Amino acid sequence: MALGKYSRVDGRKSSSGYCSTVTIVVFVALCLVGVWMMTSSSVVPVQTSDVSQENKNEVKTPVTESNVENKNDATNNEDSNNASEDNNSPTDEGKQKQFEDNPGDLPEDATKGDNNVSSNPVEKKDTSEETAKNTEEMPDQNGNEKKDDGEEKKEDGSKDESENGEKKNGDGEPQVENRDSESGETKENTSDDSEKKSEDDSGKTDGEKGEGQIEEKVENNKDEKKDNSSEVFPSGAQSELSDESTTQGGSFSTQAKESKNENGPKSSQSKNQNNYSWKLCNTSAGPDYIPCLDNFEAIRKLHTTKHYEHRERHCPENPPTCLVPLPEGYQRSIEWPTSREKIWYHNVPHTKLAEVKGHQNWVKVSGEYLTFPGGGTQFKHGALHYIDFIQQSVPEIAWGKRSRVVLDVGCGVASFGGFLFDRDVLTMSLAPKDEHEAQVQFALERGIPAISAVMGTKRLPYPGRVFDVVHCARCRVPWHIEGGKLLLELNRLLRPGGFFVWSATPIYQKLPEDVEIWEAMKQLTQAMCWELVSITKDRVNGVGIALYRKPMSNECYEQRPKSDPPLCQDSDDPSAAWNVPLQACMHKLPVASSERGSQWPEQWPARVEKVPYWLSSSEVGVYGKPAPEDFEADYKHWKRVVNNSYLNGLGINWSNVRNAMDMRAVYGGLAAAMRELNVWVMNIVSIDAPDTLPIIYERGLFGIYHDWCESFSTYPRSYDLLHADHLFSKIKTKCNFMALVAEVDRILRPEGKIIVRDTVEIISELENIFKSMQWDIRMTYSKDKEGLLCAQKTMWRPKDEETVTYAIA
Repeated sequence: MALGKYSRVDGRKSSSGYCSTVTIVVFVALCLVGVWMMTSSSVVPVQTSDVSQENKNEVKTPVTESNVENKNDATNNEDSNNASEDNNSPTDEGKQKQFEDNPGDLPEDATKGDNNVSSNPVEKKDTSEETAKNTEEMPDQNGNEKKDDGEEKKEDGSKDESENGEKKNGDGEPQVENRDSESGETKENTSDDSEKKSEDDSGKTDGEKGEGQIEEKVENNKDEKKDNSSEVFPSGAQSELSDESTTQGGSFSTQAKESKNENGPKSSQSKNQNNYSWKLCNTSAGPDYIPCLDNFEAIRKLHTTKHYEHRERHCPENPPTCLVPLPEGYQRSIEWPTSREKIWYHNVPHTKLAEVKGHQNWVKVSGEYLTFPGGGTQFKHGALHYIDFIQQSVPEIAWGKRSRVVLDVGCGVASFGGFLFDRDVLTMSLAPKDEHEAQVQFALERGIPAISAVMGTKRLPYPGRVFDVVHCARCRVPWHIEGGKLLLELNRLLRPGGFFVWSATPIYQKLPEDVEIWEAMKQLTQAMCWELVSITKDRVNGVGIALYRKPMSNECYEQRPKSDPPLCQDSDDPSAAWNVPLQACMHKLPVASSERGSQWPEQWPARVEKVPYWLSSSEVGVYGKPAPEDFEADYKHWKRVVNNSYLNGLGINWSNVRNAMDMRAVYGGLAAAMRELNVWVMNIVSIDAPDTLPIIYERGLFGIYHDWCESFSTYPRSYDLLHADHLFSKIKTKCNFMALVAEVDRILRPEGKIIVRDTVEIISELENIFKSMQWDIRMTYSKDKEGLLCAQKTMWRPKDEETVTYAIA
């Protein structure tokens, strides 16, 4: 029923005495009746989402100092709940905690979550204590509306609010309101309904705790709400962490400016945003399609493949907007750490490596699994022994302390990097696509960081002087040819004082070819001033290992009798990496104490929190503050977001998350805040953003340069979690928005999650797009034109196909 607006007696005196008194009494009585009617069991439906207009089931929940609206498309959710064991919505208490970033900066609209169970309307309880108890004990599953006494609905659907615009209960705490926008009926969850929904969503037994079910003690509810602010975005209008576009003239250059031969501006070629029609990509690569590596039209036009040009990136002018199919029999990936030893065969149904490298313990076929004994060409008897043998040979390498970030060239199935996790080392593994069938895909499915890349004609997309160790175990790279151009690229990437670990036959075999290569490598490394620290023989694996160390000063360079290889021009920036041709030269080493690379970073884990010594207060950071303050503000912000929001409030079962990507990292604050989880984060710094990637490496984290107008160099279904902070709004004005959405679908695993922080307009648009792809919208949130969206990809694939002509071999 419709409710009248609340009216007040203004207290003015009447000229008619008794009649006035009767009138006032009657009027007060009518007001009391109105109040009673407002607290009864049904209210008019109100449509108040500034994030979406397509609600089927909506939940609006103020989170400490702002309202949260939680909804999902019921039809899509019904299909996906059976496929995911962690598709539970957060509890109301969890929702109140999920945005505890900083006070004062999110809106009064909007969080959508997993809600598709309805219940009969139940009369509301009167006390705020009972409301708080219900909020804490019962996960919000039904799209209900809760309100305390004293709250009144107006005819236009608005509510009386406190002076600061917030709705409060009797204790001064924000009220929790759950609303079913279709029925317009006020509902209250019962414990039985909540428990039944939790079991249905997760498929778990009573003894198991499903995702999103947060166990809290009732007596702690109010205290926790008082102690924790609940905001998605930093306070101060992101005055502390404002949109970086306001400080593009800061001290940090961009990769696009640093690099030569960078791509020109991209044109925007988005589809009709109001009509989403999806088709499957019909390509020769099928379920393994990587647009920039499978552009056969461009590859056919190459004049030569001598330098592996056919394995380099050749991105199509019009990136695909179709969806990549799933392999037949695909199922949810096995969780880490079990995935390091075995994966589902049908997820990566390739057996060539098992046939060719099985005797070296790379990979074996075992029933419905592919198993990984942990071996490699140079460490058939296991990576851990090999890793420990390296440290015994050169104790100074100090895995997980001095040496934290490693580049593994020609990684195979990345067992070296996979077992270095046990030594607290983060490894960037790379190998060409299809050089050994699906090797990088195996690595990613196992939960090990890897990208498809080749040392061909261009620099690798990393800054100069950032890797603590570079490793090559029989990686078949001809380091010595063409003036040592490829080894000089490793020299660019290696931190001064860092180690190059080379495990290859020329070190320990006496065949004529091996002897020739060894002599050439001896001459080259001496000319590069690399010190040969150790040559040792691993008798268990029957291999030899040579360890070289890069110098920390230019003294050796200046004393060389012959400048060969030559020093690079002063104008050649060693951190310029995007589409920059390889050059056979060496960059001078930094010597001033304020220059990056002149000192070794703090030992891990201290380095992750410490401001890099070379960040000066005279430099302007990304957000406009002096760079050291900028760095610290960013870290504090992401610690708040991760600890108070992401870990408990989004209903994500973090045991299911292993491979994560921060699609628009700045200082790596998100990855730093998540470092204690069993999660690794690939930090992406866009080529037109401030070049902060060296800072990320200095912290003992890793990442890569990329242009999101192009496809990323990874296999489909690589990541469990994507995080995009104000990325989509930037792409919207730059290039093909829908191509980026299709790329997100390509690299995200089915049942994987994406967290988007962006403008309300972008959040609304993405919500509709994701729904058209049959994704589950787990949550949206907005305030002051800023919003958050958490969505989960499903197993759905369209039936119609679109032939990608340039991807047909």
